Amino acid sequence: MTLRKILAATCLLLPLVASAHNFENNQRVPPVGIADRGELILDNDKFSYKKWNSAQLPGKVRVVQHIAGRTSAKEKNAALIEAIKTANLPHDRYQTTTIINTDDAIPGSAMFVRSSIESNKKLYPWSQFIVDSDGVARKAWQLEEESSAIVVLDKDGRVAYAKDGGLSQQEVQQVIALLHTLLSK
Repeated sequence: MTLRKILAATCLLLPLVASAHNFENNQRVPPVGIADRGELILDNDKFSYKKWNSAQLPGKVRVVQHIAGRTSAKEKNAALIEAIKTANLPHDRYQTTTIINTDDAIPGSAMFVRSSIESNKKLYPWSQFIVDSDGVARKAWQLEEESSAIVVLDKDGRVAYAKDGGLSQQEVQQVIALLHTLLSK
């Protein structure tokens, strides 16, 4: 094979390698801390933010959804979020943690994205919403831009399932079944 062909093949395959997430089954997510904005807190109808980091994830079975601050990214895994709502999982042992990368929002729309997050926090106060203004988690976890990733964690904070991108209907069912299994332990 000529050097030119090898170089061309490498250039074609490099984006596929570079875009792969770095979650490993039975391991904790790579550590990440979000200091700019962070976790959205709702207390007496007032919103505030506090620093958040991935060391806070153990303790409950959870789905961590990382999404770009765009409607197209939110829609990629909307079927899973609806299935989670329908499953009526116990709030004392399960939590959805949604990390919204407002650094990956359509320019000028971050304020509207945050307003939408606040509305969701009012509707689902038991859920956790993290605003990542600098895209720290996307970079640390090597996630694709303009996308949505789903990570299922057991109560010890270890990865049981991970996918960067939209889930098929079969994968949604697989995740819901996995959540029930993890909650029964």
